[in-house]
Amino acid sequence: MELGPMEFGVFHEFPRSEGMTDTTGFDNGFELVDAAERWGLDAIWLAELHISPRSVLASPIAIAAAIAARTERMKIGTAVQVLPLAHPLRQAEEWATIDQISKGRLIFGVGRSGFARTYNAYGIPYAESRERFAEALTIITKAWTEPSISYHGKYNTIDNVTLTPRPYQQPHPPIRIAATTPDTFVTLGTQGYDMFAAVRLGTISDLVPDLNNYQAAWKAAGHDGHGKVFLRIPVYVADTKQQAIDEPEQSLMTFYRNMANQLAQSATEAGANPNEKREERSQGLAELTYESARREKVVVGTPEMVTERLMELREELGLSGILAELNCGGQIPHHQVMHSLDLLCNKVMPAFK
Repeated sequence: MELGPMEFGVFHEFPRSEGMTDTTGFDNGFELVDAAERWGLDAIWLAELHISPRSVLASPIAIAAAIAARTERMKIGTAVQVLPLAHPLRQAEEWATIDQISKGRLIFGVGRSGFARTYNAYGIPYAESRERFAEALTIITKAWTEPSISYHGKYNTIDNVTLTPRPYQQPHPPIRIAATTPDTFVTLGTQGYDMFAAVRLGTISDLVPDLNNYQAAWKAAGHDGHGKVFLRIPVYVADTKQQAIDEPEQSLMTFYRNMANQLAQSATEAGANPNEKREERSQGLAELTYESARREKVVVGTPEMVTERLMELREELGLSGILAELNCGGQIPHHQVMHSLDLLCNKVMPAFK
């Protein structure tokens, strides 16, 4: 499989650690964005986190607009826009606007989120999330590409609407879709979508059969080339091996313990997919050791160690790029995160270009 240049992105949550003000969360977040633009990062990826005390990134559309205005080169991605939570025509208009003001730098990453808390807060049943997601993506794509759209679905009825503005990129911005369950990998391959994979819940080795199935489905459907896979994974780069191991440990392990609790609570939610094995994965995260996490779920080390490991993962998983999560858990001091970004951009990235 010919993979081409590796795309380097950073998955950014605009974290707000305990005791930090909202203003500091925004200031730190934009400092990282400005440095990433200056140091040549390919893409900044914005989360969508509602009613979350650990982040100020509740409005990715507003943050994306601000990034578009203060940068000229870097791609702006959503990882992910949670499609079932807003009207699809509104999303089509707003993200076309971002694509216009950024002069075609939007990558539209979409998903439906794995947890029901936000759906409950918004009054949308999580059990409807899969169907609502499919409807929304169909409507957005049609609105971007057709002269006018009429659509009569289970959740949306649209009659003869013409979208304004249109996206800058034609026929539309690149679309990438998050996959977490085995059936979704096959579906995305069949439909010909590039995809996000992640290892928050499972392990790197768990991904191999799912990605093989994705590429097999892509080929069987007759699509050209191969499906592009972009891996979201915690990455931490430091000057010495010991610093790289020690500095992110508390943040990472607190994150995995919290994730275990959330998974256990969500396993019984209406609409939870049994293929996601939430109870099993919750127990696995609760028992996870830091040594196992470093081996199976994260990439930490000196620039040389991180370069070597990412090259291994690129070959093993057929990666076209990564979304490096530099502050998984949100507890790593900001100056250390900035230094990690510096090393990633200036010491690791050049080996892949």
